[in-house]
Amino acid sequence: MLADHKSVKRKLNIIKGQIEGLINMVDEDRYCIEISDQVLAAIGLLKSVNKEVINAHLEGCVVKALNSSNEDEIKAKIDEISTTLNKLLK
Repeated sequence: MLADHKSVKRKLNIIKGQIEGLINMVDEDRYCIEISDQVLAAIGLLKSVNKEVINAHLEGCVVKALNSSNEDEIKAKIDEISTTLNKLLK
């Protein structure tokens, strides 16, 4: 993975804290909208991590495959990106 490990790990640790906070909020029977706001914050940060990882994949693995002239490797990377985009656009 070419993504900045430090950045990704920092964001994932923040998400971990958000999830733990959400569990506490549910246990404390907090107001639904407060919980929903925190869920949306965690989702936003997860999307940010995903974008960072996908960009690193495009800039690293996909570019490497395109420069290799290996048609099987190029097709495999295109298929991976297509599958990922289909998941994102559901």
